[in-house]
Amino acid sequence: MRRIILTGSLLLALGSSAMASQVYKWVDAQGVTHFGAQPPQGQDAKSISTGTAQPKEVKPSFENPYPVQPKAEEKAEPAKPAAPANAGSDEKQKAIDEKVKADVAKQEAERKKYCDTTRTNLAQLQNNPRLRVEEGGQIRRLSEEERQAKIAEAKKAIDENCN
Repeated sequence: MRRIILTGSLLLALGSSAMASQVYKWVDAQGVTHFGAQPPQGQDAKSISTGTAQPKEVKPSFENPYPVQPKAEEKAEPAKPAAPANAGSDEKQKAIDEKVKADVAKQEAERKKYCDTTRTNLAQLQNNPRLRVEEGGQIRRLSEEERQAKIAEAKKAIDENCN
């Protein structure tokens, strides 16, 4: 593991020094353009700036889950004009409606969870004839009659609650 880290560090160090070195460009007697780290002796060579490329700004592909919260001064809203007398009862009614909707949604979620659990239990009862139950610290196998009774109970619960 150390060798890998050492080799990687060495390559990074050498690569960065190579990028920072000066590059020269010259044309030989045959008209061929050459590039090199050292200028040739007896030839005119131009120094080329390698310059470091600036990385492009990359925007994240996801939204920040923790947006910046505005300061307290920015949160303050201007005072609202006086509302009519029945506005208070409208607000109370809206609050009650929202509470009722939240309660109904909570009950629906609980009912869905109950139905999913009951369906899973029914599938286990139907697919596994050798079920075991724990009674009073003892584990025993369900008889076929007990298994069929539990299947009937599960089907009845699904019919009554999961339609």
